[in-house]
Amino acid sequence: MDNLAVLALLALLPILVVGTLLLGFRWPARTAMPVGLAVVVLVALFAWKMSLVAVSASIVQGLLIAIGLLWIIFGALLMLETLTKSGALQTIRAGFTTISPDRRVQVIIIAWLFGSFIEGAAGFGTPAAVVAPLLLALGFPAAAAVMAGLIIQSTPVSFGAVGTPMLTGLGTGLADTSGALAPEVQARADVLGLDHLGFIAHTATQVATIHAIVGILVPLILVTLMCGFYGEKRSFRSGLAVAPFAVYAALAMIVPYVTVAYVLGPEFPAMLGGFIGLVLVMFTSSKGFLMPKDVWDFPPRERWSDRWMGTVDPTKEAATLTRKMSMVRAWSPYLIVAALLLVTRNVPAIKEFLTGPAVLEVSNIFGTGISQNMDLLYSPGAIFLLACLVTYVLHGMKGSQIRESWKVAAGQLGGAAFALLCAVPLVRIFINSGPDFNGAGIDSMPITLAQAAADLAGQGWPIVSPFIGALGAFVAGSNTVSNMMFSLFQFNTGLGIGAASPETVAALQAVGGAAGNMVAVHNVVAAAATVGLLGREGDLIRKTILPMTYYCLAAGGIGYLWIFGFAFNAGMVVLLVLVAVLVLTAIRMVRKPDAFNPEVARVRV
Repeated sequence: MDNLAVLALLALLPILVVGTLLLGFRWPARTAMPVGLAVVVLVALFAWKMSLVAVSASIVQGLLIAIGLLWIIFGALLMLETLTKSGALQTIRAGFTTISPDRRVQVIIIAWLFGSFIEGAAGFGTPAAVVAPLLLALGFPAAAAVMAGLIIQSTPVSFGAVGTPMLTGLGTGLADTSGALAPEVQARADVLGLDHLGFIAHTATQVATIHAIVGILVPLILVTLMCGFYGEKRSFRSGLAVAPFAVYAALAMIVPYVTVAYVLGPEFPAMLGGFIGLVLVMFTSSKGFLMPKDVWDFPPRERWSDRWMGTVDPTKEAATLTRKMSMVRAWSPYLIVAALLLVTRNVPAIKEFLTGPAVLEVSNIFGTGISQNMDLLYSPGAIFLLACLVTYVLHGMKGSQIRESWKVAAGQLGGAAFALLCAVPLVRIFINSGPDFNGAGIDSMPITLAQAAADLAGQGWPIVSPFIGALGAFVAGSNTVSNMMFSLFQFNTGLGIGAASPETVAALQAVGGAAGNMVAVHNVVAAAATVGLLGREGDLIRKTILPMTYYCLAAGGIGYLWIFGFAFNAGMVVLLVLVAVLVLTAIRMVRKPDAFNPEVARVRV
């Protein structure tokens, strides 16, 4: 079979099935993902002519990766339960209320700034595993907490895990089988007078610049959606009311973020940008700078929709605790997590041990050459666990409290397991379907989809490019993996459309891959599991797909102008239309606060 259109439709089929079941029929991921897995197996066997052994090896590889994800989820759940049982959450909540009782301020500080710092240090979905439980503990609805944790996984993501999506994702994605830059990429690097790492750093500055422009609105979008979907009056207008503070908080992170990218390279933009922004905004907020005059809060818990709440409610138990704890002592577990992330990611000897001798290697599964390393000690899951062990001593916890925290965390983990044990094997079959493992001699499913999109888009490819990156992240759950899959294809497509700087198309790939983390299925499942919200994945994606679409459209328009010049062209049209839509939507939200809220519309009907 060599018809590109037919192949592209077949490759798209598993994604369409999962998307329809999650978003259209609102099936829980634990039900939708097995169906998607069955579809991708059939497509792989009969359209891509993959052998049953290769498909089976891909499934085993996916199961091993899923175990690693479940390890992280368990660590996050155990951390939340530990802090709940020790009484630390009472003190943490009181501390944020002292800075501001306004939930809009709290979500920006915790999700956008603290989350960006955690993304820079750890990446791979860790911010949602930290941010969502913390927001839940502060009294946020579970659905709002997860939505916030997902939306901020955009601007900082390309520089998460100390620059891994750039250094490993782009660095490997633009290389040939020898590890050197592919010949066409090397030719461009030679023109610029750059070596391999220099070319990646050069491309990373473009990634940071595009992220900075688009990301200015992320905190405002975050609070606006939170107020519109989870507020007392379901009014988006309440979010728009803190626009000055939201934009200020965005700039407090973005300015150092871009500066670091240009001066120090791709390792530390998110980490230092998040840290500097966090310190600055917390200080100025404590002084009342740009604080809203009216305090905004969620409605009383008894009036919350059942779809807002999960099975985890740390505030209920915390309310029964009377023990007092200092702020430093209460925050010590999170400080330990941050310190351990920094040490394990930045001290060469420790990093080399944890990613070398301490790694469990599963090689050549079923003789196919497919392998998977399990770095469980390097994983954030191990860091969460170690922080919990230290917390038992620092907080003087009783044996009964410790046993109960493990029991509750283990019980909550079970719900996430089945969905992930189906979702990740689906992804690995999708990715492994290339000519190395199929009998048809055709490109892998993701590359086939990208080729079909490129043929349709033609000269307008830069506008489409971020959506391909987002597709890769949606499927793989990783900006790094998306970049590895698509970077060289994107670069070559840039050459094909005559781009003077084809690396800008690769940069758009990286930006879109970051935005795709907002809707990546196993990111959503993992984040939902930490707050007991399993089964509501479709509801969450329905909301996060809105900022993801904005992010990719804005990046595409900016990229088009970057490549073809600042003029009245397709890129300019996209940006003007996007600005017009945003402005008109904001005006409508102010005049008719409920106009864009489907939940309110359903109630009225």
